[in-house]
Amino acid sequence: MKTSHRWLPATLAAFAVAAIPALAIAQAAWPDKPITLVVPYAAGGPTDVGARLIALPMGKSLGKPIIVENTVGAGGTLGTARVARAAPNGYTILMHHLGMSTAPALYKKLPFDPLKDFEYVGQVMDVPMTLLSRKDFPANNFAELLAYVRLNKEKVTIANAGPGAVSQLCGLLLEHQMGVTLTQVPYKGSAPALNDLMGGQVDLLCDQTTQTVPVVKDGSRVKVFGVTTAKRLPALPNVPTLDEQGLKGFEVLVWNGIYAPKGTPKPILDKLNDALRAAVQDDDVKKRLGELSVDLVPLNKATPASLRAQLEAESTRWSKTLRAAGVEAE
Repeated sequence: MKTSHRWLPATLAAFAVAAIPALAIAQAAWPDKPITLVVPYAAGGPTDVGARLIALPMGKSLGKPIIVENTVGAGGTLGTARVARAAPNGYTILMHHLGMSTAPALYKKLPFDPLKDFEYVGQVMDVPMTLLSRKDFPANNFAELLAYVRLNKEKVTIANAGPGAVSQLCGLLLEHQMGVTLTQVPYKGSAPALNDLMGGQVDLLCDQTTQTVPVVKDGSRVKVFGVTTAKRLPALPNVPTLDEQGLKGFEVLVWNGIYAPKGTPKPILDKLNDALRAAVQDDDVKKRLGELSVDLVPLNKATPASLRAQLEAESTRWSKTLRAAGVEAE
């Protein structure tokens, strides 16, 4: 006796049609539990500070809390890989800085592809950096600093928050444009690096204003030699840029964005983006970040298209810059 299978296509189609409303209902009900925002750097560091401030208004908009979790290690790639592997349901998302664009140039074997393994929610904020030294460092201005490091070279130590951190990238660019090789001292995060700088254990540090503005304004714990932006900062108007002091074209602005795993449904991405757009207009967040010379992005940058364009452009830029500086992927 022959069995006919002609019913199978019609039956499968019926199952598929029946599943569509259920999927739509699930996405409409999202979120129905807290969302995890992964920060691939240490608690208390610059990215963490910004993430915790932005998570509050985003969670308020979504009706569920956004919980920041620090997944630290491997130059930020551990936490990033965690999100790349997460279920694409909107409950695990990532906040990362410009290190997302430098990772391919720094690591030969990445467990993710920044341009292929994520969906884009939008840009969040731009953070300047400052060049600091321990309080008793021999130089008192940038000209003296430049002369001192060119004379002492590897004897001068420069701290960073670990491989792949923006403090390391800033230090590498400084070495390249100063024409010297310093001794890089990696830490597990920028907070311990800054603590050791203030304690006199290391000579220099290039760090983000979310950490450095308070200690610079204090005036008793560090020396400041310049900011890494094209223009002076409102929070530190008397601190000149490195560009105006002779490092022509030197600019490091730490842009940040929010990502979701590849395949996250568009309705969920749209809700995340709506929450982000509300958060970058939040007056309290603007005020608190503004005190640290951090700018929340305008609405035209808080979009998936803008973040993707930024990542593509910065990946090209940093690949060329790091290659010119003699940095090879490890």
